[in-house]
Amino acid sequence: MSESPRPHAVALPTDQELVMKVIPMPADCNANGDIFGGWVMAQVDLAGAVLPARLVRGRMATVAVNEFIFKQPVKVGDILSFFARIVKVGRTSVTVKVEVFAERIRLQGDYIKVTEASLTYVAIDSSGKPCPVGSNIDSPC
Repeated sequence: MSESPRPHAVALPTDQELVMKVIPMPADCNANGDIFGGWVMAQVDLAGAVLPARLVRGRMATVAVNEFIFKQPVKVGDILSFFARIVKVGRTSVTVKVEVFAERIRLQGDYIKVTEASLTYVAIDSSGKPCPVGSNIDSPC
């Protein structure tokens, strides 16, 4: 007899790219024993930058966290999978949707969505001023 999946178990997205995997450790915990939300936000920012970096091909900066939703707590030892997709490319900016799924250490193979976010990155020149996406491939814009 096979074990049934957890009630919140979901399938991983097929229309997004897996851009990062990480395992939080005890040093990343908050006072409640869960993983600190700020740590999760930092990881989402790193994961969210992967796809825009391919378009910008130079310096860029996070300019907005448009939405950030913590759906479930993250636990020590969870295997976190970060999926991203570009939702908008502007003249100087790229907006990305990031979804984070946890595979609990004792329930491997079952995934739950723990976080979703929308972030905007902007291409910048050497002095930090916005420049057109892709214009800084060969030289600063």
